[in-house]
Amino acid sequence: MTDISADSRLAELSFEFFPPNTAEGAEKLRLTRARLAALSPSFFSVTYGAGGATRDKTLATVDQIVAEGHAVAPHLSCIGASRESIAELLDGYRSRGIRRLIALRGDLPSGMVDTGDFRYASDLIAFVREHSADHFLIQVAAYPEVHPQAPSAAADLQALATKVRAGADSAITQYFYNADAYFRFCDDALRAGIDIPIIPGIMPINNFVQLARFSDNCGAEIPRWLRQRLASFGDDLAGLRSFGVDVVCRLCERLLDGGAPGLHLYTLNQAEASERIVSGLRLRSTASG
Repeated sequence: MTDISADSRLAELSFEFFPPNTAEGAEKLRLTRARLAALSPSFFSVTYGAGGATRDKTLATVDQIVAEGHAVAPHLSCIGASRESIAELLDGYRSRGIRRLIALRGDLPSGMVDTGDFRYASDLIAFVREHSADHFLIQVAAYPEVHPQAPSAAADLQALATKVRAGADSAITQYFYNADAYFRFCDDALRAGIDIPIIPGIMPINNFVQLARFSDNCGAEIPRWLRQRLASFGDDLAGLRSFGVDVVCRLCERLLDGGAPGLHLYTLNQAEASERIVSGLRLRSTASG
């Protein structure tokens, strides 16, 4: 359990999962959720595969979280989707009492040519508002180190502004390890008239090879000093993970001290690193009252 004291930080705390592929994976995720629920997060989120590839598994995971009595924010990606299929999902989520969505463009799966009825996340957000008015709180993605497919930082910022005009309520960032990148991005967003909360996405460090692969694919920078330190641990996973918790705790402390409205942790369906980070921060979620 987190050490909740009078001077604990107060912030929105959330944890992200991906839908498991097997019954064994589903049971492991259930145990992970039980451990992380003890930290009183504002919500759990569940990813949605490219082109809706994990739709049924995402729905199953969402239903399990709802049944456990936790708030959940399903990811909703629009590439390859029709207006009818998105409307069906929205109606289903509304019937489950879900009030929060994370609206994304999503990636085009290999071999898929038809992008569907929506080209951009802003098109999806506008449709959600058209179909469901203000029932859902809509969160979107933001990229402090610039989306890898954006032609420029300015264009990337304007894409976020377009999502806000379409009806986005807040943003969650791609993970990063440079706090200055986040603060500069927030300052640039304010100057561009974007005044929604921008919540830092945080990636715990469990495996250097895996992290390096993720980062190379999504454009998240691992600073040179950090990359070299992580590589130096070799097969010493316990040492790497202890060092990683310290690095991420220091990052989160700086973010929260600088005014970040919360933290969204990409758990990769594992509990321990996220538990240690939150406990190290003595973080108290707004959901805990």
